[in-house]
Amino acid sequence: MELNENISRLPPHLMQYVLDQDYSLYTAVDQAVWRHVMHKNIAHLPGVAHESYLEGLKKTGISPEKIPSMYGMNRILKEIGWAAVAVDGLIPTAAFLEFQAYKVLVIAQDIRQLEHIEYTPAPDIIHESAGHAPIIANPEYAEYLRRLGEIGCRAIASANDHALFEATRRLAILKEAYGTAPEAIDEAQALVDHLQLNESSPSEMSRLKNLHWWTVEYGLIGSLEKPRIYGAGLLSSIGESMSCLQPQVAKIPYSVNAADVSFDVTRPQPQLFVTPDFAHLSFVLEEFANQMAIRRGGAEGIEQLIHSRQLGTITYNTGIQVSGEFSKLIKDKYCRLIYVETNGPTALSHHEKELIGHGILQHPKGFGSPVGKLQNINIPIEGMSPTDLEAYKIREGQYTVLKFEGGIEVAGEVITGIRTLMGKIIMISFKNCTVKYHDQLLFGPEAGIYDMAVGSEIISAFAGAADMYSFPIPERKKDNVSQPIPKSAQRLKLEALYAEVATMRETYEVKPESLSKIMNILRSEFPKDWLLKQEIEELMVTM
Repeated sequence: MELNENISRLPPHLMQYVLDQDYSLYTAVDQAVWRHVMHKNIAHLPGVAHESYLEGLKKTGISPEKIPSMYGMNRILKEIGWAAVAVDGLIPTAAFLEFQAYKVLVIAQDIRQLEHIEYTPAPDIIHESAGHAPIIANPEYAEYLRRLGEIGCRAIASANDHALFEATRRLAILKEAYGTAPEAIDEAQALVDHLQLNESSPSEMSRLKNLHWWTVEYGLIGSLEKPRIYGAGLLSSIGESMSCLQPQVAKIPYSVNAADVSFDVTRPQPQLFVTPDFAHLSFVLEEFANQMAIRRGGAEGIEQLIHSRQLGTITYNTGIQVSGEFSKLIKDKYCRLIYVETNGPTALSHHEKELIGHGILQHPKGFGSPVGKLQNINIPIEGMSPTDLEAYKIREGQYTVLKFEGGIEVAGEVITGIRTLMGKIIMISFKNCTVKYHDQLLFGPEAGIYDMAVGSEIISAFAGAADMYSFPIPERKKDNVSQPIPKSAQRLKLEALYAEVATMRETYEVKPESLSKIMNILRSEFPKDWLLKQEIEELMVTM
C-alpha cells in the first residue's frame, strides 16, 4: 500500500486496525458478486444518484469488473486529498470517526456472500469502496465527512453503546461467515435486540450515529419531491437504491431532529431525510455540536463521562485538562459543581499536551480537585496576580487554608504551582494536605502530595484522553466468535466453475463446449446458483 501524508499521520491507536489487504483471498465467486452489484448499480444510479457520485466514480477509478485493491484506491484518492486503508469489518465507532478526521477512508476488506447480494448489514468492500469513496470527490461533502469525524470521535458513549457495538460486531461476523449455524445467528440477534430495547437515555454517541446514518449512509439530497441519493448505504444496495425513492418511503427535511430518530440496519428504512445541499449538512452538524459536552462542559458533561465508564477528559476554564475514568462529582446545595474525581490512572494536560511529571505514573490511583471560586473573594485563583496570591497566603512554603464556595476546603503547605506562558496559574501542589467537604474526607496527608487543578468552571468534557500518548494503547480484542468451517468439496467445485468462467472472460477465449458442460453441471448439482448461470449467458451473448 502506498503511504501518503494522511496515512503517515495516523496515530498508533488507529494503525492497530489497519490491515494489509490479502487480495488472493477473493474467490471467483466474490469477483462475480462484485461485478453483478456494480453493473446493476451503474445501470440504475445515473437516474437517481447525485451527480457528484457519478463524477466521483470516474475520479476514483473504481472498476465494475474487479474488486479494487487498496494500493490502487489509495493512489487515486491521494489526488483528492484522502487515503484508504483496509480493516477487518466493524471497528469501534470512535475509531471509525477518527479515521475520517484524518481524511482516511476505512474499507472493510470482506465482501458480502452471494446469499446477501442485495444488502448486508455487515460492512463490506462493495459498501465501503463503491459507496463511500466516489462521493468524497465532492469538496463540500468531503469537508463535512472530515468534520463529522473530528467532532464525532469526541462524543461520549454509554456503557450500553459499547456492549451494543460488541454484540453487533459478533452478529455481523456470524452472518457473513461461511457455514454458520442458524442457532448461533439467532442467539446473537437476540442479544442485539435486547440491548437496543434496553437503552435508556440515548448518549451523545448514539445520537451522533443517527446523524451519521441519515446522512453518510442513507442520505438524500435536493428537493423533497425529486431527491437524489448520496448515502453510501443506498448507493451500494441494489434493493434499496431502487425502492427508497418510492412514495411509500417518507421524505423529511433534514435537521438536527434526525439525531433522535433511530434506525434498524436489518430492515428497509421507513423514512429518509433530505438535505437541500451538502453545505446544510455542516450547518446541522455545528448545531448538534453546540449541544455536546465538548462545548458545554459542566456537571452534565461529567455525569455523561461517569455513565460511560470509559476514559474521558474535562477541561477547566484555565486550559488545564484532567483525563481518566471519572467516578464522582459533588454539587453544592445550589446544584453547582464544586468537586470532581477520577478513579485509576489519570493524566493532567494543558491544551492537549501532558504536563511534565503529571502522567499516569504520578497519578496511578486517581485524581480529585475542586471547581469554583474561593469564599468571599471576587477574584478567582486563576485571575490573581502575584501580589494577590501573596495576600491570600498562596505561596511556596506557606501553610494555607483555601475555603471554596460550596464547602470544599483545602488545607496544606504550598510546595509550588504551574503557570501558563502568560503567567496564569493552573495548578497548585501541597504537602501535608487535607481536603474535606464538610465532614467528608476527600484527601488525607498520608496519600502524599496533593495536586490541585485551578479553575472556576469546567468548560468542556469529551471522550478519550487530552494527550493521546498519555495512556497505553488498549489491547485490541480478538474475534473468536466462530471457528472457520472448511469448505465442502461441493463448494470448492462450485468456486472452480466460477474461476473457469472468469478466465474465459478475462482472456477473451470463450469456449462454447466448456460453457455448455458447466451449465449442465449447474442444473444437476447446483440448481439454486443463479449468478454463474447469468455470467455464462453474458459470455454466450458475446460469442
